[in-house]
Amino acid sequence: MALTSSSSSSYAITALLKPHLQLSNEPIISFSPSFFTLSSKPLLSSSKPNVKINFFSSQTAVSLKWRTEASIFSGLFTKSKDIKTLKDELFDAIAPLDRGAEAAPEDQQRVDQIALKLEALNEIKEPLKSNLLNGKWELLYTTSQSLLQTKRPNFLRPNGKIYQAINVDTLRAQNMETWPFFNQATANLVPINARRVAVKFDYFRIAGLIPIKSPGSGRGQLEITYLDEELRISRGNRENLFILKMVDPSYRVPL
Repeated sequence: MALTSSSSSSYAITALLKPHLQLSNEPIISFSPSFFTLSSKPLLSSSKPNVKINFFSSQTAVSLKWRTEASIFSGLFTKSKDIKTLKDELFDAIAPLDRGAEAAPEDQQRVDQIALKLEALNEIKEPLKSNLLNGKWELLYTTSQSLLQTKRPNFLRPNGKIYQAINVDTLRAQNMETWPFFNQATANLVPINARRVAVKFDYFRIAGLIPIKSPGSGRGQLEITYLDEELRISRGNRENLFILKMVDPSYRVPL
């Protein structure tokens, strides 16, 4: 995507590559069964031992197990429903914003609030170890001005789709612009923790043809804050927000 380099037409990968809270639906159930004692007569000086009967029946145990499993299932179902609702709301919110170029401050705030709710429900604790990260992603929305270039005339902005690809196994990333510039950039990803990486460019490709080795100045960090098979939310080291949608899980970054 917009590579941050000495070339004015390139855009930064750090813009696309940033990961908060995770809720747990773990029911806690305690049960203390009562035990009753029946004894034979006489109560005193009897040679027969007391007989203890446990009235905590197997039927009660099965019922308790069923209620526990039902509670867990209900919690998971509710969480999945909440995620789907929030994703639909997010897609609807960003659809008219031209990747964020047409977003007013109140639009940015609304998108950020929805993103925060999704991040709180994130189930992938270590996205850099997840195969869900592999493939080609399309940038749907960002707050990064280095990508949007809203101060430029429209014909000097990237007007076509912008993609980013990531290989988890090789820790390689690639940004790809389409119309009108067709610029590309490749980078190495250096893990800082299970969700955050440092991004180090190695090559730029102008108009998709002319290779230029990175001077070493193009660097940044990215944290992946939400990940599933369809949606990725990231936040950069400059607090920019990036929202991407999976378009080709089979794509791999060239070595």
